[in-house]
Amino acid sequence: MKLPGFWSRPSDSPGWQARALAPLSAFATRLAAKRAAKSPTLIASIPVICIGNINLGGSGKTPTAIEIAARLQSRNLSVHIVSRGYGGKLAGPVRVDESFHRADDVGDEPLLLAAFAPTWVAKDRAAGVAAAQAMGAEVVLLDDGFQNPSVFKTCSIVVVDAKIGFGNGLVFPAGPLREPIEAGLERADLVLAIGNSSAQQHFHRVWDNKLTVPLSTASLQPLETGMDWEDLDVLPFAGIGHPEKFFETLRALGANIIRAEALDDHQPLTAPLMKRLELEAKALNAQLVTTEKDAVRLPKTFRQKVLTLPVRLNVPDWAAIDKVLAKAGL
Repeated sequence: MKLPGFWSRPSDSPGWQARALAPLSAFATRLAAKRAAKSPTLIASIPVICIGNINLGGSGKTPTAIEIAARLQSRNLSVHIVSRGYGGKLAGPVRVDESFHRADDVGDEPLLLAAFAPTWVAKDRAAGVAAAQAMGAEVVLLDDGFQNPSVFKTCSIVVVDAKIGFGNGLVFPAGPLREPIEAGLERADLVLAIGNSSAQQHFHRVWDNKLTVPLSTASLQPLETGMDWEDLDVLPFAGIGHPEKFFETLRALGANIIRAEALDDHQPLTAPLMKRLELEAKALNAQLVTTEKDAVRLPKTFRQKVLTLPVRLNVPDWAAIDKVLAKAGL
């Protein structure tokens, strides 16, 4: 999701666009408050940990869910993940089957998550959590759904891109937020800022005085696969929240980006689109490269033609996250 320039401008000196959109933002804020005040329709008998965000667009929820699932699994817990299944046509609740379902059935993120833990897609989050519990889940990770009141959350982790932070601090459409920071953090137990050291310093400088809950930090690191990216001519494409982060990662690995194709988040990788990229890559003598999330949307005929660069969440200090998990009895 490409952020409009005025979304990053400080809220104490908003541009004309933000001022013009302020009445719509006020309306969206009232709607968010009304939604948050609703009582949950399901209080599960197992812990439900929400991994969500306050910002629109990608922030790193999927790699966070993967890493926290692995940490809980190392404690011999049966962890299930429940997702809305954005982009998928199945309403659910249905458990994702990697050998059967496709991204247009269940969405790309659930298909990726299913490789790490039993994953359910459900437009009705409460029904999804109930289905996971009925199938033996001892803890549920709610992927997204922080603003969805239907399920009682034992605890909630708000994930934020450290470089972007909370933008101008204003609610959509005047800014990038789903709800005011203060309102969101009232329901949160922890903020997890994801980014490199420079981005973390920026986040601390701008947002420390706004945080009312503990802060933990992490970064996304390429997974060692034995692939030598140094001086490799590539044409990367990505349909994630912030494609430029993927391109920056490739550059840091030494890859030579001949051209980059930034797609919309969750954009379908149709055969005509992929054929165009294939022909362009051949003309440039470059290798097509994409993200794990995009790779699950590739047409079968292109899966052997595109390299994938997987990344994993690196958490240098688990103390703050473990404290939140302990609150959930985990």
